[in-house]
Amino acid sequence: MTVIGIIGAGEVGSTLARAAIEHGYDIVIANSRGPQTLTRLIAELGPSARAATAADAAAAADFAIVAVPLKLVNNMPVAQLADKIVLDTNNYMPWRDGHYPVVDSGEKTVHELRQEQLPTSKVAKAFTHIQAPRFFASASPAGTPGRHALSVSSDFPEAVELVTRLYDEFGFDTVDNSPLSESWRSGPGQPAWNAHLHQTREELAAHLAKARPIVVNAAHARAVA
Repeated sequence: MTVIGIIGAGEVGSTLARAAIEHGYDIVIANSRGPQTLTRLIAELGPSARAATAADAAAAADFAIVAVPLKLVNNMPVAQLADKIVLDTNNYMPWRDGHYPVVDSGEKTVHELRQEQLPTSKVAKAFTHIQAPRFFASASPAGTPGRHALSVSSDFPEAVELVTRLYDEFGFDTVDNSPLSESWRSGPGQPAWNAHLHQTREELAAHLAKARPIVVNAAHARAVA
């Protein structure tokens, strides 16, 4: 039985946990407040789920999902995630996270920063341009005409392969938007993000191609911080 470690038990993390359990995976899920605060969620998810610390969830995982925003000072369990594929569901939202100058300038994406923070892991940007409340409604079986598509970005082909397989199991087609330096193309404000309610593989590929960098200059970032 494949075990998915999920770090983050909010709307995104709990939605992906439900989808994973529905498709036969075991789940070990963590939040920042400790496993004792997840009793209700675990009772809802059933016997295929258990709560743990972030480090223990990472250690137990065959692969992991990080469903929390990136911090400039790493707060992920590096050793426990070593040699594992890590799906990063984070989006850069300055109104929530504050301004990161290296991202505002376009020098790096938040997913490249996550990869730097987890140098022995294989990071993939995944599940970032679909709303958690619509996740199950948007899914459909393989071969469904006009099937909803999601993008993946990674510097590692094996991570892209895993995400592609997982997307298909969960009900979505895939567009490969690698490497991580291109992951901004599906971020907030871009055509792929704005079309999150529904886009086919062909439409998503076109939306990714239409993306244009959103660069925030330092003076503006300071003014709105």
